[in-house]
Amino acid sequence: MIFLALLRRLDSGESFCSEIIVMKRFIAANVVFAFTVCVGVVLISTTVQSEDDVVGITADEFITLLGTDRESIKKALNKIETDWQPGFAIMVVEVITLLRDRKQVTHLVNLLEQNSGQNFGFDIQRWRQWLWNQPENDYAHYAQFKSKLYQYIDPLFAGYFSDKRKTTIRLDEVVWGGVQQDGIPPLRHPKMVDADDADYLDDSHIVFSVEVNGDARAYPKRIMAWHEMFVDEVGGKPVAGVYCTLCGSMILYHTVIDGENYDIGTSGFLYRSNKLMYDKKTQSLWNTLWGKPVIGPLVGKGIELERLSIVTTTWREWKRRHPQTKVLSLDTGHNRDYDEGVAYREYFATDKLMFGVPKVDTRLKNKSEVLGLLFADSPDKPLAISADYLARHPVYQNRVEDMNFVVFTDASGANRVYDAQGVHFQSWDQNTTAIDESGQKWRLSESRLEAADGKQLFRLPAHRAFWFGWFSAYSHTQLIY
Repeated sequence: MIFLALLRRLDSGESFCSEIIVMKRFIAANVVFAFTVCVGVVLISTTVQSEDDVVGITADEFITLLGTDRESIKKALNKIETDWQPGFAIMVVEVITLLRDRKQVTHLVNLLEQNSGQNFGFDIQRWRQWLWNQPENDYAHYAQFKSKLYQYIDPLFAGYFSDKRKTTIRLDEVVWGGVQQDGIPPLRHPKMVDADDADYLDDSHIVFSVEVNGDARAYPKRIMAWHEMFVDEVGGKPVAGVYCTLCGSMILYHTVIDGENYDIGTSGFLYRSNKLMYDKKTQSLWNTLWGKPVIGPLVGKGIELERLSIVTTTWREWKRRHPQTKVLSLDTGHNRDYDEGVAYREYFATDKLMFGVPKVDTRLKNKSEVLGLLFADSPDKPLAISADYLARHPVYQNRVEDMNFVVFTDASGANRVYDAQGVHFQSWDQNTTAIDESGQKWRLSESRLEAADGKQLFRLPAHRAFWFGWFSAYSHTQLIY
């Protein structure tokens, strides 16, 4: 009954926050969602009823609010009011996002306001942001509440959350993104075509491009916005390209660590408006921007995916530099409208966020693009450089502790970063040739800079991101703008 009521509420057309509108749009794009969840809830229903009472009655009462039995709902509300604790606030918020009954939502909002002293009304984003800036939720059974609640959406979600699972992030900042596990389907070993056969692309279209061991590939933004991840082998290396549309970041990871290939996917949840990945073997949740597991059995094992170089450029520029490149085929196995600019058109058109974050930094607009750099020898010194600043300075050189680096930006706006090793560059032709202060010429490729005398300076991984997304992950970052 709880599940059927929840589905009716999601499909009712009435909502009390922008998050539900987003969820409904995601669900509409994934027509298998309702059937999958319906089957899943039948399979788990007996488990939910017979579970040991480790969650505690209050957590169960919150879930009861999603049912249809008015008497049970009334008793649950009375119990919540009587036994109120500060840790209940986030559970009220999470339940509200799945309710459509205006009277019931109003009652819960009033309860929030009475016990918090805040007056945010039905603005879920502001409630979340306020809570995230309070001390972390210490309600002992919040993890089990989260597990019970979201298994009605997808049975696989039940395994994500448990008080026995280690975590390095605040659990109350983990927000459902509106889809089931892999509900935004990754492209696994996708079909690629030759550049000449990619007649669906115009020269100005944006592509995320990589070259690994001479194997050049292009992944158009117009396709990746619908899938947010590709898993493949490029240049003999198992890799995953992870695109978070919300925070504007595309990162290429080598997925093998100590001989084990981590088979990752899209979890269905977000952390600070950034998608959380999961690995199939352990169902651990991974932070996309960090490349590390943050919830689950892999936490604390020193696991971190290796970043590889990727460049955001135009199809014309990438094809000119790499005429033998392969590019994603429109034949993805999925039915989507892959026209340019269709996916997330409204989101990209404004500076507003779809999902909130604890804090924003107003030095740049939320969705201003930055180039994000992390340095292996100085992991606590993240650096963000405004893409507009780099466009005005095609050769930009700087130092972070002992790392001297140079960023070359071409006419398409594409940024490539190299370990300068003390070589000072004065100019480059925005194509393939850079000149250092001694007048020596260096040839630029995707993997390195090479001088006539054979000296080589190797590429450093970096990626573009929206400013708010980078700052949310690295609030201690230095910003050049």
